Amino acid sequence: MAKYPPFDITADILTLSQRISRELGQISGSKKENVPVILRRINSIKTIQASLAIEGNTLGIEQISAILEGKRVVGPKRDIEEAKNALEIYGQLTDFNPLLIEDLLRAHAIMMKELISESGCFRSSGVGVFDGSRVVHMAPPAKMVPELTEKLFAFLKSSEDLPWLIKACVFHYELEFIHPFSDGNGRIGRLWQHLLLLKEDPIFEHVPVETLVRENQKEYYDILGQCDREGDSTRFIVFSLEQILVALMSFQEQATRAGGPEERLAFARFKLGLKRFSRKDYLQIHNDISTATASRDLEYGGKRNIIKQDGSKNQARYIFINSE
Repeated sequence: MAKYPPFDITADILTLSQRISRELGQISGSKKENVPVILRRINSIKTIQASLAIEGNTLGIEQISAILEGKRVVGPKRDIEEAKNALEIYGQLTDFNPLLIEDLLRAHAIMMKELISESGCFRSSGVGVFDGSRVVHMAPPAKMVPELTEKLFAFLKSSEDLPWLIKACVFHYELEFIHPFSDGNGRIGRLWQHLLLLKEDPIFEHVPVETLVRENQKEYYDILGQCDREGDSTRFIVFSLEQILVALMSFQEQATRAGGPEERLAFARFKLGLKRFSRKDYLQIHNDISTATASRDLEYGGKRNIIKQDGSKNQARYIFINSE
């Protein structure tokens, strides 16, 4: 009987899996799994912003951070609603069991709240994926969605000899193929891959793989299309593992530097956006550092064109340089 879902374990997949395992081992061995609060927050917002941007959301990191802080943000109403929903769901990430269909539906209900009429339930009609006016993927008929989704979750529960790393990639592709919802399939697919990676290693809660997918968005969609034509997810597994490996390597570098001036300045940018601030304002954000450390941080930011300074001594005011 044919294997479901169809995919092959290739030499590339084995090599990438081994390299990821080594990277995870190094992170564990160097105690970098104890992620600083600043880095956790920054990476969480990066994950949300990247996943939404893939679907055309126009909000930047600073705007999403402002929404998290309860501040008023100017932008398209739908984009703001999408961001609020994503912040809500990522804020309760570990409350979801990635092996339960009912949790998938519950997550979709939150992700698409106030955005579509069929939030939290499978689509009731046919749906296709378009590139302009060209159909690039025609999803299975709506009547097949419940059965296909059940089979996909059965695969997660039954393939005990397969690493969660591989299962997460297979699931992501297959969910996009089934396209079980009228909208929000990409966001939910990436969210569920994120959840399944947590079963491989809890460190993945703080590793923003989605930012790499965003940077390689064209390749992401091209490979989804190739897999559709070839009838299996092998290419998508390779692509996903490549992004996961690079994201882990980047996380290693971030974690090594965490707690330094760059991370403190990045956190202050999230808090302050493009608002002018004083050294006192900076100290209120980082109330565990000394005045001298704050001064060194601000000097560091000025030398590296992260911030711009007006005035001097007690009259000095600073503003972050908009890099977006």
